[in-house]
Amino acid sequence: MNHLLIFARHPELGRVKTRLAATIGAEAALAVYHELLHRTRLAADGLTGAHKTVWFAEATTAPDLASAWPGYEQALQPGGDLGQKMQEAFKQAFGQGATAAVVIGTDCPGLTATHLTAAFQALTTHDLVLGPAADGGYYLLGMKDLHKGLLRDKPWSTAQVLPATLADATNLGLSVALLPVLHDVDTADDLAAWRKAER
Repeated sequence: MNHLLIFARHPELGRVKTRLAATIGAEAALAVYHELLHRTRLAADGLTGAHKTVWFAEATTAPDLASAWPGYEQALQPGGDLGQKMQEAFKQAFGQGATAAVVIGTDCPGLTATHLTAAFQALTTHDLVLGPAADGGYYLLGMKDLHKGLLRDKPWSTAQVLPATLADATNLGLSVALLPVLHDVDTADDLAAWRKAER
């Protein structure tokens, strides 16, 4: 069984896209995050034949937010850094019988169901699949077994994440498939580039 793991935040003012909010304001950043969530949801909805779980960074007391992903399993991210959080999500997926699991975030407006389908298809012939982000990270990571070394001691939120992950994959003897490079939206410059590309 294929499992799609989505790392997200509830769209609450002042709690999302904080780097972007520092430049354009919290309300504008929240509006952008709603757009990104919508794009992510369209991509996830378009993927067929997969169990889908949204891993939220925090709980919410707003009923409309808590029920915003009908048909998706919902879970709360554990403590620790991003690698530890992803490790737990993968661990639970494989514990539930997943034969392949893919994790994504909600920062990549160019992500589509086609990319997700291609990721799971790649895992039929490769140990690992990565969706490289233009900033040096990745927007997607998928595997058929839990390889803890890929998620430990990484310089998260830096341009070294993807190279470090690929180096670890080589050291572990894993075959790797790469998806097309896409752009995340984390800063005002990222937002401007997205708007320009949309035009």
